[in-house]
Parts: sequence; structure tokens; C-alpha cells
Amino acid sequence: MGFVDDAALILDDLVALRRRIHQHPEVGLHLPRTQAAVLEALDGLPLEITVGAGLSSVVAVLRGVLQGSTEQGPTVLLRGDMDGLPIMEDSGEPFAATTGTMHACGHDLHVAGLVGAARLLSARKSELAGNVVFMFQPGEEGPGGALPMIEEGVLDAAGAAVDAAFGIHVTGLYNKGLFVSKAGPAWAGNSVLNVTVHGRGGHGSSPWMSVDPVTVAAEIVMALQSYTTRRINVFDPVVITVGELHAGTASNVIPSTARLVASVRTLSHASLEQLAVELPRLVAGVADAHGCTADVSFQPEYPVTVNDPDMWDHAKTTLGGMYGADRVFERPNPIMGAEDFSYVLERVPGCFIQLGARPDDVPAEDAPSNHSAVVRFDDSVLGDQAAALAELAVVALTKLAVSLP
Repeated sequence: MGFVDDAALILDDLVALRRRIHQHPEVGLHLPRTQAAVLEALDGLPLEITVGAGLSSVVAVLRGVLQGSTEQGPTVLLRGDMDGLPIMEDSGEPFAATTGTMHACGHDLHVAGLVGAARLLSARKSELAGNVVFMFQPGEEGPGGALPMIEEGVLDAAGAAVDAAFGIHVTGLYNKGLFVSKAGPAWAGNSVLNVTVHGRGGHGSSPWMSVDPVTVAAEIVMALQSYTTRRINVFDPVVITVGELHAGTASNVIPSTARLVASVRTLSHASLEQLAVELPRLVAGVADAHGCTADVSFQPEYPVTVNDPDMWDHAKTTLGGMYGADRVFERPNPIMGAEDFSYVLERVPGCFIQLGARPDDVPAEDAPSNHSAVVRFDDSVLGDQAAALAELAVVALTKLAVSLP
């Protein structure tokens, strides 16, 4: 019996765990209720478990032994993120959250899928040609939990450096059960541009007696969009989205300040370096042209998520062998969403893969994206997710063990 069959036997447990977590999403780095659910789900497995000092993370190590050897062997890391979003859920699910927070990105499935992989691999501990580290991470939606976990030692949790890393992220945009990724840059890096425009407030009837920061902020918004079409190489795309714009308290008052916040998505270090210099200069120039000043900060958050080509080839072959080649799709282009699993892949060769989880009753053309208040995920894919993570780890450990001196 393989992992696919084994996963079918525990699917009901994984679905129940996912729905329990879904009802009580927690946001950020401190997820005590979710952490407790993970610890309970892992209880009784042959794992070495530690929890984070500065965040509600869980790290579990499963130790295998190279056949015929006392050597420790290689180590593979499997990751699942745990946090939700500050969104009021409107999915209509019978187990929907009513807390003003929502698992709108499917991290509840990631938790359950990783627990499933831990159960599957624990049952075959004696067959592992090395160790597996299970990384249960908070804070992926911000402020970012991967880097603090790295700083607390997750990549050395087994006693030696991790040799390969894999993660699977569900999406409501792809057919249920379809595995999707690509080699090289697969997800964009994200930075945040914060701008406060300072003018001089006054009466709305006499704008010439004031210095209006609102119109300047509006011009900056449009200047950012023009910038991307004229200063950025079209073959190295950048996306700038102003998601926050705040100014004023009344229709007849010119405020003294206006504030905007933008996300800046990049796919290369070259474009990131260019934007870090030129965007603050652009904003300051527009403000100065209208008699205002501007406080500007440009803060890189997550780097580009880069899949190791050999690891993506390994994943394609492994998943195709498990589920058939028609269940694996190589995306031609990166997507501009960002992921802090990128910090792991900066240090360890690995691969980050999407798994389609669109319910059968949702037409492809109407499917809401992750982060939507109405998005739903079909949790019948949890068996596939758990089995895929387990098989990716086993095959990678076997290959890595053979290559050891």
C-alpha cells in the first residue's frame, strides 16, 4: 500500500482537523489556539517537538536511519503555514468562522495536510533514508514567520543543515487535485511603499490659501502607474498597487496630510534595487512640484520565491508517477503573489507547489481568488496534499542518501 492509499484512510481525520482550525483563525505570529491544535494532532507520533520562543511555531523532527548505516543521513523539510487573515468570512460554509478573521488563503488546509504527512511518514519511519523536519509556521500573511523560525534554528532542527525543502499551497483558481509550479522565479518578491504627503490645511472653499496634499497624493498614485510602464523593463515585470489611501475628515476641510501605502511586486534583484532608489525620488519630486513635502519609506518584505530546477523536475516526476502526468502542470510564467517560504528557498534547494482546490460547484470563470471573503476550498484534496508531501520527502531522501560520500 502506498501513501495515496494510506492517506485515504486518514482523510476524514484531516478534514475534521481542517474544519476545526477553520472556525477559529488566528492572525500574525501568535496563534496559541492553532498551535495547541497542532500539538494535539501530533501527540503520540515518534517526533521530537519544539515550539517557538518568539512566535507560536511548531517544529517536529522525524528521525530515520540510512539502511545498513549508523549515519544520520540527509534531511528534508516540509512546511505548512498556519495563520489566517483579518477578513469577515462570507463563504457560506457550515463551519465558517464568525470571529472577524478567516482562513481565506487555505492555511488551515496546509496545517492539516502537513499533519497528515507527519502521520504517513511516522508510520514508515524505519523506511526513511534520513530525517524529516515538519515546519508549522505562523505569520506568513505578515509580518512574516519564516525568517524568525530560521533565526530560531528550524533549518538545523535535526542536528545538521536541511538538504531540501518542499511546500504545497492550495488555490481556489485551479481544478481540484492539479499540481502547479515552475522552475526558477515562481512567486514575486514583495516590498511596501509608505508615503505621507505634508501640505497646509485650510478651508475647502479657498484651496489657493492652502497647500492641498490630497490632489498631490492622487497624482502620486497615477505617477506610480506611469512609472511602471516607462521605467521598467517589460520582460522583468513589476506590479505596484496602492491599497491604502487616507486623507481628511470632512468634505469642506483641506487636510494637512495625506497618506498612501502600496505593495510593490518584483521578480529580480535588479528591479528591486532600481525601485528602492527611484520610487522615493519620484514621490518626493511630485510633492515638491506642488509645494508639499513627503516622508517616504521603501521596505522590502519577502524576496522572490525561486524553485530549484532539479527539485522541480523531482517534483514533476514524483507527482506524475503518483497521480498521472495530466495532474501536473508547469506554469509558463511566475505569479505576482509573494511568499515568505522564499527565505527557506534562498538557503535550501527546494520547490514550492500550488494545489488546485476549487470546489466542483464553482465554475472556473467565477472562482474567487485566495484572500476573498467568499473563497471556498474543497478539503477532499487533503489526502493528495498529505501523500504528495510524504512522497516528495521519501524520494528526495533516497536520492540524497545515494549521493552522500
